[in-house]
Amino acid sequence: MITSQQNKEGIVDIKQVRNAIGTFFSKNDYTGKRILLIIPDNTRSGPIGDIFKIIFDSMYGKTKAIDCLVALGTHQPMSEKQFCTRLDITSQQRKNKYASVKFFNHEWDKPESFISVGKITADEIESLSDGLFREEVDVKINKLIFDYDEFFILGPVFPHEVVGFSGGHKYLFPGIAGDEIIHFFHWLGAVITNPHINGEKWTPTRKVVEKSASLIPIPRKLFAIVALENDLKGIFIGDVLEAWEKAADLSEQIHITYKDKPFNTILGIAPPMYDDIWTAGKVMYKLEPIVADGGILIIYAPHITEVSYSHAKWLDKIGYHTRDYFLKQMDNFKDIPRGILAHSTHVRGIGTFVNGVEKPRVNVLLATGIPKERCEKINLGYMNPDNIDISDYENREDEGILVVHHAGEVLHRLSDGTIPTIP
Repeated sequence: MITSQQNKEGIVDIKQVRNAIGTFFSKNDYTGKRILLIIPDNTRSGPIGDIFKIIFDSMYGKTKAIDCLVALGTHQPMSEKQFCTRLDITSQQRKNKYASVKFFNHEWDKPESFISVGKITADEIESLSDGLFREEVDVKINKLIFDYDEFFILGPVFPHEVVGFSGGHKYLFPGIAGDEIIHFFHWLGAVITNPHINGEKWTPTRKVVEKSASLIPIPRKLFAIVALENDLKGIFIGDVLEAWEKAADLSEQIHITYKDKPFNTILGIAPPMYDDIWTAGKVMYKLEPIVADGGILIIYAPHITEVSYSHAKWLDKIGYHTRDYFLKQMDNFKDIPRGILAHSTHVRGIGTFVNGVEKPRVNVLLATGIPKERCEKINLGYMNPDNIDISDYENREDEGILVVHHAGEVLHRLSDGTIPTIP
């Protein structure tokens, strides 16, 4: 494996990146091969474009193909312009230097785009989930990958609410995977709960991801990056599992902030890259551990006007609720995809459902472009973003009030190790 980590200035500069990638290609010959790059969409930060260009330059003229498939999971497809933005190339460069590169969206809503690579048995699921589930799961993947000799995964690693740390084979599951495996392991993560998953490396959900990946027979390599927004802190290249583990170790140092006490009110400012609550829910995921019992978490995103561009019909139907609200009446939700239930409970946070009464631990408010009536319909609180002056919340940590800018990627935890528990 080839690594390059932050220098004395606290970053990895472009020269270091070129040297690391150059070393990789000096040891690995892809002449005459068809290569597919699996990349993130625009809801992940990091200098993806810079690294894509170096990889392209290293292979261009040698390989038969260098194409890109975006790991959408169940996000909205990207336009040609959005692909160019993601890869930091101009429209003119696209027409000339990068004209041969094919851009593919993962067509998650088209069953014909998938192929089964095998099944995880009920015995294996029981073992991987620490006894929480016992069921057979069919593992389907985008069949486009079988048109190539090898694929590269290029993307960042962050703490993550479903698997513990993102990146690596998570770009396959759920990135380019079929419904059954996606819904299964997302619900598994929700049952364990975000505070117990987020920022932990070897979670039951990660084990399911790795087991699923082991069924894919195609060679692959990982270009894992660790970055704070666009400041690169490390790049790890090589075997997917080995590179991911090293990146997760660095992410743990870079992407987890510790606070000495919980806060009664947190204003989490979602960046523009989140365009609906389906993605901006990450504000809650990363801040839930430091909200005091009974506290308020405000997702501030005036630019957001939609709950989910992909799954609004489901969320309008079920709303946002705690895990126990669903677990104690699963028969009422048996027709709802479990990945939708998982997102719902992750945003609402942990809480109780006793004698028909739901009591969330945290009061989640949306200060967005979503109207009050719709917030009430989906069981989330509302604040008018026009009435919020961010400066009113800043520099008040001693009062139990915290502002977090660019919320959604850096996990916040309590320094004494306390994890929120269900009341």
